[in-house]
Amino acid sequence: MQKMGGTEALNEPYLDISFFKLIQKRAGWLIILFISELFTATAMAFFNDEISKATVLAIFIPLIMSSGGNSGSQASTLVIQAMAVGDLDLADWWRVMRREIFSGLTLGSILGVIGFFRIIAWHFLMKNGVIEDLYGAHYMLIASTIGVSLIGVVLWGTLTGSMLPMALKKLGADPAVSSAPFVATLVDVTGIVIYFSVAYLFLRGVIL
Repeated sequence: MQKMGGTEALNEPYLDISFFKLIQKRAGWLIILFISELFTATAMAFFNDEISKATVLAIFIPLIMSSGGNSGSQASTLVIQAMAVGDLDLADWWRVMRREIFSGLTLGSILGVIGFFRIIAWHFLMKNGVIEDLYGAHYMLIASTIGVSLIGVVLWGTLTGSMLPMALKKLGADPAVSSAPFVATLVDVTGIVIYFSVAYLFLRGVIL
């Protein structure tokens, strides 16, 4: 459980471990995760021109990142637990992948539809002067961008979260180190790439 939470195993009661040892156990993974998240900043810098041309896209970055990270965390937790109790072994990798492909597409579609209609609803509230207009005349394209991006990011998150523990076990490592924080960090970086790639596909020549 401690490894899945993104820390080294304490191997002694929480209240009995010394403060400095507690910091030592936690700092290593935090540093690794922090350095990994720096790649998210690098990915965003790569799409800086797109962000400057369509600042509305930046509003949805936390939504996209959290959705991918959450779906990946769910999948990794389920697979790690199933492997720990003997319900899964490495020979089941294709069955797991096939199930997670359909799960990712379904879950992503659910979130995508919610995101799509949220933007549509907000547009009409803005149009009627209830709140400030943010999306403008291209609200349908922005809504489509968010909807499709959520499908892609959630699908990628579920595949990453489910396959990474199995890959680590194949390499002889502890699958628990592919914890929810680690998967979320990994999916954050790739989620940004997926999001802005979809945005470029939908909005190229319009606002990009």
